[in-house]
Formats: sequence, C-alpha cells, structure tokens
Amino acid sequence: MLKYDIITKNGLARTGVIHTPHGDIHTPAFVGAATRAAVKALTMQQMRDLGSQAILANTYHLVLTPGAELIRNAGGLAEFSSWRGPTFTDSGGFQIFSLPDVKITEQGARFKSHINGDKLEMTPESSMQAQWSIGADIHMAFDHLAKSDNYDDMKEAMERTHRWLERCVAEHQKLLGKMVGGRNMLSEGPKTWPSGPERPEQDCSDHPKTEQYLYAVVQGGSFNDLRAESARFAASQPVDGFGIGGVFTADGMAEMLHIVNNILPENKPRHLLGMGQEPIDLFVGAENGCDTFDCVGPTRMARNGSLYTLDGRINIKNAKYKNDFTPLMPDCDCELCRNYTRAYLHHLFRTDEITAKILASIHNEHFVVQTVDRIRDSIDNGNYDSYKQDFLQRYYG
Repeated sequence: MLKYDIITKNGLARTGVIHTPHGDIHTPAFVGAATRAAVKALTMQQMRDLGSQAILANTYHLVLTPGAELIRNAGGLAEFSSWRGPTFTDSGGFQIFSLPDVKITEQGARFKSHINGDKLEMTPESSMQAQWSIGADIHMAFDHLAKSDNYDDMKEAMERTHRWLERCVAEHQKLLGKMVGGRNMLSEGPKTWPSGPERPEQDCSDHPKTEQYLYAVVQGGSFNDLRAESARFAASQPVDGFGIGGVFTADGMAEMLHIVNNILPENKPRHLLGMGQEPIDLFVGAENGCDTFDCVGPTRMARNGSLYTLDGRINIKNAKYKNDFTPLMPDCDCELCRNYTRAYLHHLFRTDEITAKILASIHNEHFVVQTVDRIRDSIDNGNYDSYKQDFLQRYYG
C-alpha cells in the first residue's frame, strides 16, 4: 500500500507526504504535465530548478510513441526522461474518448491513432499492462469519460468506469504479485495494445525492481449524486489513492469536491486531474481535500504569451510592454524575472524566438508550483484563510 502521512489538518484541507519509490511528494503539490515524457519547452533540470516535485505522463501518447516497451527497456519513465523523481501516469482515457469515431464496448475502447491512423484498442487490462511497462510510481485506472452532459449517459459511463475499475484492480494485483514474487514487471510489455504478435519474454534482471501503485478515478460529471456514488464505489476498492476526473464547471467544483472528499478515505491521497490553469482552482481543490494537481494550461498559455503575475494575467505581446524595462514580476525568483525585462520578453515573442516560449514556460510553471507550495505552508502555519483572501483579491482585483 502506498504510504501517505498527514501532517496538518484544517477541515478537509490538509498537508502531508506521499512516499513513492522515487522520493517523497510534500502535499498539496502541483505536478508537472509531462504528457509525452516531457514538459513542453522545458528540460527536466529546469523543472527541478523551478521547484517541481513530480511529473505526470500520458499512457495513450507514450504507447503510440515511443512505445511502452522502449520505456521499459530504458528502466522506466523516471530513468528514460532523466527526471528520476516521483512519477504519475494518466490512463489516457480522457484523450481517447476525446477522439472522433471512438467505439466503446464493455471490453474497452476502439479508436484510430491520431499519428498514422492505425486501428487500436485499449482495455482496462492493456492500460494496466502499458502503465506497468512505462513504470511510473502511480497509475490511474482506465475510466470512461462521457462526451454527453445527459444524466443517463453520464450514469452509464460512470457505471462502466466502476466495472472497468474492478478489472484494473485485478490486473494490477496480478502484475504486482509477479513483481513481489521476484519477477520484475518492467520486463513485460502490454499484451493487448496495440494488437500484434506476442514478443518473447526478455531477460531484464538488470532493471530496478520498484513497486507501483494504483489510483481509482471518480467520475459523475456535474451530477453530485453520481459523484457521491462513484466516490463510495472507489472507496470500496483495494486501491492506493484516488483521481478525481471528468469535466466539471468551476462554479460547481467546490461543492462536488466537498461531497467526494468527505466520502473518500482520509488516509489515502487524492489527485485532481487536469485542473490548475486558474489559480482559484488550486485554492478550491486544496481547501476541499485534494493533495495533488496537474494541468497543461500554464505552459500552454506561456507559449502564447499569456503570463501569470500576482496582479493577474497579462499578454506580453501587447504593444504597451515594448518599452517596459521592469521585471515581469519583481518578487518572483524564477530565471525570467531575475534576469530579463518585460520589454525583452515582448521582443522575443514579436520576433518569434523560441527562447520566448522557454522563458515564459519557466515563469508560469514556477508561479503555479510556488502558489501551491505557499498554500501548503499557509495550511501548516494556520493562516490559510488570510493568504487565500490576499492572493485572490490581488490577482482577480
């Protein structure tokens, strides 16, 4: 079982430590979105320097390229990417169910690769096999994300997610049993995705033997009765933690998280999937019992010239910054703010220099990581409410 220690509690809000084979994660924490084993525009050393504690990669994208087997042969995700710290993998379900022409059956999902059009299938079993080969510390169960907001459609998808969770748990325990029995599961690739001839088992005794952990995913969309039902089912399963997934509105997120995290067991960590582009989401998540967050939004916005400051977000491409020789954010200690001016960054974007995207991504990722770190400190210090009020009043005006 994944070891998770609670340090401080204030209602649902808490600080703690998740102990993984690749190191500890002090929570709450923002996890870098390394979708294809890389955070866009940033190196792993830059991620370490800006304070990131962990990364999250995507199974769908990594199985398509470079392939789970190659990552396994490299020693797993942390070694392959040179991150060598705590790692998560999302199952890829969100991306798969966002594709056109996906055929959903009780067995799994059939779809076409967005790279070359190959016909592929993912099942709960093949998702677990792929994630074990990729070798992240923490895996997400394969879940069904409904495209429709209709209640009946959402309920059907949630119930399928629960049936798939039972299959994920069974496959995870099977793979875990083989590893505990002395056989390193990094030496086995996924057997059912993509379809193709079986490969002979390889001798990978030189690979590190490391335990891997499974999170259930809570679904139910914007319907809180379904969220409660899903949380109760997830809590009944022998899993190590929980992901809270799906698409939900910011307005309803606080109530939904309050309901869900009052049901989920307190002694296991909770990850809010795909949230963190807006700073208020981080506060709402943390004060309602979430421990980790991930989102591609901060670096995506950075590549388009949209940058966080304590006084709100700005578009550095605007003409008014052409002659602004002040730092982007004077009280920020990231590489961009320590060394460059707004005018220089404006020039880099206007001339389409790749350095613009790198520096902007460093700042945005650092801003979000540091915001969550300060949320954690404020919970520990007992001044969360005042920190939240001061931050949000200044940021949103």
